[in-house]
Amino acid sequence: MHYDRYLGPLYFEPYALEIAKRIDPSLVKIALEIACGTGRVTRHLRTIIPSTSKLIASDISPDMVGVAKEKLKTADIDWQIFDAQDLPIDDNSIDLVVCCFGFMFVPDKLKAFSEIYRILKPGGTFLFSTWDSLEFNGASFVHRNAARKYLEDLTPESYLLPFSMNDDNMIKKALREVGFLSIIIERVDKVAASPTAKEAAFGIVRGGPFYNELMKRNPAWIDELQTAVEKELVEKFGASPMAAPMRALVIDAKK
Repeated sequence: MHYDRYLGPLYFEPYALEIAKRIDPSLVKIALEIACGTGRVTRHLRTIIPSTSKLIASDISPDMVGVAKEKLKTADIDWQIFDAQDLPIDDNSIDLVVCCFGFMFVPDKLKAFSEIYRILKPGGTFLFSTWDSLEFNGASFVHRNAARKYLEDLTPESYLLPFSMNDDNMIKKALREVGFLSIIIERVDKVAASPTAKEAAFGIVRGGPFYNELMKRNPAWIDELQTAVEKELVEKFGASPMAAPMRALVIDAKK
């Protein structure tokens, strides 16, 4: 799975570690992860919270949960298929809710925020991350800019969706509307690092969001795009190693 093998270490692992270090394990008896994906953050959550504490890891995609479950099959984790907009969990029952880079894709964010507020215990924490604007995420910018040549009919909304949730005021307003009062938003800079730009380009193009669409239209475009992305990554961020800047918002909201 190119997504997990290449994009996991490149984009997601640095922020998985960032989220994990912000958790006070002494306050967590039951934790819920939303949009667990392939389990990259889940692994760190299971390590950081006490072994006696319960961890529920969920995603709306059964395929993603299947991959994560296989990777972490020896860990004590309650795997679930959940829609963040409709959580089958009791009121005031969860100490910590974590979601890394999932909320940009939730259609009704206010409903999902309301659900999280409902299930959190008083004093509980909602800790989540979203990407900052595309221009602050160098490798993604290179890829998406190059891919537009082949996907001219792609709507700006779908093209920019992963980077669409970075307005502090809008995030705070939505969280306050459902009841959260203590809200801290920080911009956290990391480095998307790869042994080589060649490897990064391979992973970004073949594990990225446009791969299937490009394959449907013209498989030859994949190699063309990969060559173009590698060339620009080398020019901007180095050939070996490659190190591109990236930035995300980390939001801590308390009930």
